[in-house]
Amino acid sequence: MDLHNGRALTGAEIVTLLIEARARTLLLTAALSEEDLRRQHDALMSPIAWDLGHIAHFEDVWLRQNAHSGDHGSEGLSGIYDPFTNPRSVRDELPLPSLMEVRRFLGEIRRKVLEGLESLPLDGRGADRRSRLLSDGFVFRMVLQHEYQHNETILQTLQLKQGDPYRAPRALEPPEPHPGAPEPGAMVRFPGGTVLIGTDDRSTAYDNERPAHEVELSPFWIDAYPVTNGEYVDFVDDGGYEDATHWSEAGWVWRTKEGLETPKHWTQSGRGWQERFMDKETTLDRLRPVSHVCYWEAEAYARWAGKRLPTEVEWEAAAAWDPGRGQARSYPWGEEPPTALHANLDALLFETTPVGSYPSGCSALGCWDMLGNVWEWTSSDFRGYPGYETFPYPEYSEAFFGEEYKVLRGGSWATRFGAVRNTFRNWDYPIRRQIFSGVRCARDD
Repeated sequence: MDLHNGRALTGAEIVTLLIEARARTLLLTAALSEEDLRRQHDALMSPIAWDLGHIAHFEDVWLRQNAHSGDHGSEGLSGIYDPFTNPRSVRDELPLPSLMEVRRFLGEIRRKVLEGLESLPLDGRGADRRSRLLSDGFVFRMVLQHEYQHNETILQTLQLKQGDPYRAPRALEPPEPHPGAPEPGAMVRFPGGTVLIGTDDRSTAYDNERPAHEVELSPFWIDAYPVTNGEYVDFVDDGGYEDATHWSEAGWVWRTKEGLETPKHWTQSGRGWQERFMDKETTLDRLRPVSHVCYWEAEAYARWAGKRLPTEVEWEAAAAWDPGRGQARSYPWGEEPPTALHANLDALLFETTPVGSYPSGCSALGCWDMLGNVWEWTSSDFRGYPGYETFPYPEYSEAFFGEEYKVLRGGSWATRFGAVRNTFRNWDYPIRRQIFSGVRCARDD
């Protein structure tokens, strides 16, 4: 079912989508013990029990309270599940629910949401806050995407899991690279001109993706692929982590403080370089994109390679803009919703795939893997677009605007189909490496 079609959802469609989202959340956590759920596996991540309770509480606030009254002008979360009152660093000290309690909580909220669905005017006609929430199914899509995004957060935690490795419920085998794909390191040229960035969609897009606006771009070159492990190994072997000339001042301070020498989850032994994804540790595949690098590492690599990081506008133009037609696409390949044929998404593989494996996912410009595989750092700070309007609450986007956060684009192998599109903007601190993040370089014409 297409989540991103710009129209209202029927009651039956809402039920189907909510059931599917919850089934995936429960599948990802089904094999975890009570200790696994309540443990803080890494100081950067929440105990998974908190994530699950937060998913239920967010659904309660928006699909019961707000959908029926439209009262809140803020995120509206309270108690232990308010992320601003209780940052990740203290969540292991909270009175977290047991495995049975959190599953009961998820079920009780869902039952009440479905019971109240028939009384909602799903056409959402009107200018008041409640009507704007219900218009074109926005509030339901928002809640669905919230759960999808927490699925990826949970998987980030499970990548860091203490104790026995997480046994990933893999559904597919990775594809082989396409024989006609470009070689790693190839670049494509964007001719420049006026492009449309962002969207005016109010059925699915978050407020930080709006409004659509024109931007004048100079010509530039951008990598056809995200940087591969093989390319990044060359940077490591060339002493890239020991040479301060490749690093910004802030990046070098961080690298030195943390003693960084390789991407996270790389190890070296008599067997050569190894890389771990969940429960699977394998010899480093030179054709797969480098993953688990922070912004500072991405920036240093780009400088070493004689390139730079793209701005997020350049990234979106390379992913979305069709120069021949003079219009933007919803996805690199067009308007068809994502599937396993287009990109490595939706946590079906639980690992990255070799670049050049998805010819049907190529952008009009000739860029591969713009969606899926790894998030890609851009040089842009996270800020609102010209004409930005907060809706429906400031704590999703507005609270994070500023120089502290860098924008990532594209999604990873762990990003659900329903939470990815060319206009989607992710952001994080430039020091973060637990996320499934990589790099795609650009250079001036």
